[in-house]
Amino acid sequence: MRRITRITTVGIASAALALSATACGKNSSDSGSGSSDSKATKAAIAYDIGGRGDQSFNDAAYAGLKKAEDELKVKGAEAEPSAGEGDADKVQRLTSLARAGNNPVIGVGFAYAPAIEKVAKQFPKTTFGIIDDTSVTGENIANLVFNEEQGSYLAGVAAAKASKTGTVGFIGGVEVPLIKKFEAGYVQGVKDTNPKAKVLTQYLTQPPNFDGFAKPDLGKAAAQGQLDKGADVVYAAAGLAGSGAIEAASKAGKWSIGVDSDQYNQAGLKAYKDSILTSVTKDVSDSVFNLIKSVQDGKPQTGEIRYGLATDGVGLADSNPKYKAMTDLIAAVDKAKKDIVDGKITVKTAP
Repeated sequence: MRRITRITTVGIASAALALSATACGKNSSDSGSGSSDSKATKAAIAYDIGGRGDQSFNDAAYAGLKKAEDELKVKGAEAEPSAGEGDADKVQRLTSLARAGNNPVIGVGFAYAPAIEKVAKQFPKTTFGIIDDTSVTGENIANLVFNEEQGSYLAGVAAAKASKTGTVGFIGGVEVPLIKKFEAGYVQGVKDTNPKAKVLTQYLTQPPNFDGFAKPDLGKAAAQGQLDKGADVVYAAAGLAGSGAIEAASKAGKWSIGVDSDQYNQAGLKAYKDSILTSVTKDVSDSVFNLIKSVQDGKPQTGEIRYGLATDGVGLADSNPKYKAMTDLIAAVDKAKKDIVDGKITVKTAP
């Protein structure tokens, strides 16, 4: 598998970055207007801020590409972001991937929306996927989206049941509508479970500064501030920065809740895994795999492809044995899941 560009190094105390320090391959070569074969032999993903090795969102996308390599025998290509890049950089990256004959080309994250809108028109025979965005559409664009608020509601139920102080925390990487969905669901789940509970909320950065998805030190400092105020469960929806929050909670002997991937099983977070109560999972891996397979099968997905609680497109991980031992908590989460799927609970998408 080729990695086309390299992400600028970001400092982190844990071993997480060891996973992203792999050697980079050569740039994709130009090969005309992209692959027109219905049987795709090559597929590519362009990573979001934080890059592969974030133990979270990007790593989930990579898992889908790796699965496609193993099971579908496609040739995978990866492209990393650079610090402080703009839309022009993303356009160049996607164009390079498409010219190299990759089909599909998948942008990991809503930040790719302007670039995909432009590049998809230039390569009409190539399928473009974008994760977490529905603002750009086209006959060759697949919008891979999730009901993050539903999974976050379950996290709120779990946090309220696990908390002994009655105070829990939420940390958002960047204050954008997508992350507000995580906050809304989490706070609603906490309050529906324990109306007297207090939820401390903090965002690490404001757009156009997206460091809140990339710098673990910011997540660590925010979590420490919430722990100092009595929080004993901290949920961070902050990409790579969330690993700092997990570290802070672990060192304080408190609970953290992971996001996107099952962070209990992430190698870079092994030192802190016992404190990771659960993780709000998004089936980013299968969304990537399914899109690649659809192109290979000659029936490429297009339009909105939504993954929700009813289809296990979002959910809560139960890898931690300590979580599995909390029978009252699990019963409350299971009931909440059933009520959401049955329509008895409508989860808010904004605070």
